[in-house]
Amino acid sequence: MQDLTEGVARFQRDVFPAKTELFARLATHHSPHTLFIGCSDARVVPELITGTEPGDLFVVRTAGNLVPAYNPGGDGVTASIEYAVTALGVENIVVCGHSACGAMTALAHGDDLSGAPAVAAWLRHADSSQARTPATGDVPALVRQNVLAQLANLATHPSVARALAARQISLHGWVFDIATGTVEDLTAVTAELAA
Repeated sequence: MQDLTEGVARFQRDVFPAKTELFARLATHHSPHTLFIGCSDARVVPELITGTEPGDLFVVRTAGNLVPAYNPGGDGVTASIEYAVTALGVENIVVCGHSACGAMTALAHGDDLSGAPAVAAWLRHADSSQARTPATGDVPALVRQNVLAQLANLATHPSVARALAARQISLHGWVFDIATGTVEDLTAVTAELAA
């Protein structure tokens, strides 16, 4: 906890004063251009990876960067997506997977998750990802297929479907490699293959 307290002090002393005008504007104006859906993994920091400023990204982080298909009952992920699209008017949605993802590794290796029943239930949102991955145990392939499957799940959300139909939003699938810092754009690869 001491590290966090010292970090807050550094922010207030060094960072905030240099960005006073930005924070003054953000205090009354919130218009991020992108909804970034990433993994909860502490090694994946959306603002750092994208070089963005506070206010640029609306961020949702879930274990395995999973996006449940739309359910009228709703949940926190669904509510965040709907808010980003309808209230904030984001122009882009990025689903970002990453190398060495613990969730995808557990699924790829068939780990016993009986001691973590909530995690096991949550990871069922990756069932279609597993079905799309031909080789069992291939974590990188599962990570990629999972990003594509979550993009498909996003399109089931009415707010996203309406924005896509009106060409007001675009979806992007990325995979961040922790060791190299590279970002693979799966949607660009998919578009090239379809052309």
